[in-house]
Amino acid sequence: MMTIISLLLLASLLPHLTFTARVNVGIVNGKEAKPHSRPYMVSIQSNGTHVCGGSLISDQWVLTAAHCWNRNETLTVVVGAHDLKEIKNSDHIGVESYIQHKSYSVDFHFNDIMLLKLQGKVNINNNYVKSISLPKNGEDVKTNTLCSVAGWGQLKIEGPISESLMEANVTIMNKCECQERWPMEFSKTQMMCTYGHGGSCRYDSGGPLVCGHTAIGVTSFGDSSLCNSPVKPNVYIKISLYIPWINDQIKMN
Repeated sequence: MMTIISLLLLASLLPHLTFTARVNVGIVNGKEAKPHSRPYMVSIQSNGTHVCGGSLISDQWVLTAAHCWNRNETLTVVVGAHDLKEIKNSDHIGVESYIQHKSYSVDFHFNDIMLLKLQGKVNINNNYVKSISLPKNGEDVKTNTLCSVAGWGQLKIEGPISESLMEANVTIMNKCECQERWPMEFSKTQMMCTYGHGGSCRYDSGGPLVCGHTAIGVTSFGDSSLCNSPVKPNVYIKISLYIPWINDQIKMN
């Protein structure tokens, strides 16, 4: 009986995470980021509402998750923001091209990666807007490496999204252990997992998993009912696997 009560109490305390056709995740048990300390972070919005995060990887390209866009939907990218209510130092830019990976399917998490070509180039030479570096082709990150995630997602169950950018430290999990936790959904080749006191929740899908000064992962999915679950760790698409695809798409578009 005590075990059942403990489980119910735990469920009531942990924020809710819903993964549907658009999987949205945000930050729990984190802290507010120093304003503009992550100038590569962008807010991807639909009808003026934040729906996903993303990484500015050049003056006209954003890297995010494929599930962050539903076809025929129009998205806007906000760069240079910290507090989403403040328009100072931030710009709202339309999207010219939505380039989902050709092998992505809404029914699965595989190849959950997308490029957004902005309608205009942004000024990345100021303190508020800068691009982030990507890993080398095939580069791997060792287990137990300390990294971080950030976003404007929800902080608790059914709560509002955070107005300010939040961040949390996370640690790279052993891939075999992650495979055991996600036996059907996880790909050792395409994905990586993290664990930690803080981590992803709702409305921060597409945001970067950052190790050092490099974006090494794209936030993809997690537990269907708990934020940052210790049993079902958060999963990220491994960017280094897609470097040739990224370079090819940018050259062709």
